[in-house]
Amino acid sequence: MKDWMKPTRIEWVSYVTIMPVLATVLNLLLFGNRVWHDKDIWLYSFPVVVVQGFASWYLHILSMHWLRQVFPEIGQTVKRLVILAITHILLTSLTFAMLFYGYDATGFLGYELEPGQLKISVLVAIALTMVATTSWEADYTFRRWKESVAEKQIVQQLTIQHEFETLKGQVNPHFLFNCFNTLSSLITEDPERAEVFLNELSKVYRYLLRNNESGLSTLQNELRFIQSYFQLLKTRHGDAVQFQVEVDKRYESYLLPSLSLQLLVENAVKHNVLSRNKPLVIDIFTMAGNKLAVNNNLQRRTVKGPSNRIGLDNIRAKYELLEQPGFQVLEDARNFTVILPLIWDNREDQFSTFAPFNADNPNT
Repeated sequence: MKDWMKPTRIEWVSYVTIMPVLATVLNLLLFGNRVWHDKDIWLYSFPVVVVQGFASWYLHILSMHWLRQVFPEIGQTVKRLVILAITHILLTSLTFAMLFYGYDATGFLGYELEPGQLKISVLVAIALTMVATTSWEADYTFRRWKESVAEKQIVQQLTIQHEFETLKGQVNPHFLFNCFNTLSSLITEDPERAEVFLNELSKVYRYLLRNNESGLSTLQNELRFIQSYFQLLKTRHGDAVQFQVEVDKRYESYLLPSLSLQLLVENAVKHNVLSRNKPLVIDIFTMAGNKLAVNNNLQRRTVKGPSNRIGLDNIRAKYELLEQPGFQVLEDARNFTVILPLIWDNREDQFSTFAPFNADNPNT
C-alpha cells in the first residue's frame, strides 16, 4: 500500500471517536425510540452503519490524501480545501442516501423512508465530517509548515557551509603565492636564509593545512601559529618587523575564524614600508567585551603591490556567515587596527578545533 493511502494516527483517532456517536444518532433517526428496547437494532443495524461508515470514512481519507499529492504546497491550501469540501459533501450525501434508501427498499428491520430524517442525517454527518477534516487539515498544514521551515534552514545551512568552504579555499593559495615570492627572492639574495625560511614554511604550512579545514580555532592555537609565522617574517625582513602580544589568558579558549591573524599580519607587511630605521610594529592584544585587536603603525607604501583583496574581505565574510557582530576596521593617520570578536566556545558540535599547534612536533 502506498504511503498516501494509509490513514494517519489522528485520522484513526477521529474515526474511533466520531463513529460510535454517528452510528447512535443515525439509528435514532432511523428507528426512533425503538433503539432503546429493540436489541435487533444493536445486533444488525448498528454493525451495518459502522461498516458503511468505515467505508465512507476511508473514501474521505483517500480523496483528501490524493488531493494533497496533487496540491501539496501551503500556497495551494485554499484550492485543495474547496475541492475537498465539495468531495466530502458528495461522498456523505451518497453514503447516507444508499443507507436510507437501501433500508427502505429491503424493509430492513421494518424501516420506512422519511425524507426529513435523511436530510437531518446528511447535515449532521457533514457537520461531523467537517469537524474531523478541520483537525486533519490543521495537522497536515502544521506538519508541512514545519517541513518547509526545516528545509529552508537546511538550504541556508548548506549555503553558509558552501560559502565558508569557498572562503577557506582562498587562504591557502593566497598564503602560498606570497611565501613563494619571498622564497624566490631569498634564494638569489641569501641561500642560507632561504633554507631557514623553507624549514619554517614547512612547519607553518603544516598548521595551515590542518587548521584551515576547521571553521574556527582557539585563540591560543592561533597565537602559537602566528609566533611561528612571525619567524618567517623575521627570516625575510629581520628587525624591520617587530611583534608584540599582550593577551589575557582567560581568552585563550575563545574562538575566531582560523588563520585570521595570519591574514592580518600578512596584509600589514604587504601594505606598509619596512626598514630597520622605520620598523613595522604589529601589536596583538585583547580588549574588554571579548575582543581581540590587531594593530600596526601606518606607513603605507607609495607604490602598491598587486593585491587580490582577500584578507579583510575574507575575515569579514566569515564573521557575517557566523552571524557574529563586532568586526571593525579602524584607521587614523598613525595606526591601522582591526577588531576581531572572540567567540565563546559553546558550540562544540558545530565547529571542530585541532590539537594545539606545536611547530617542533611533526605530528601536529
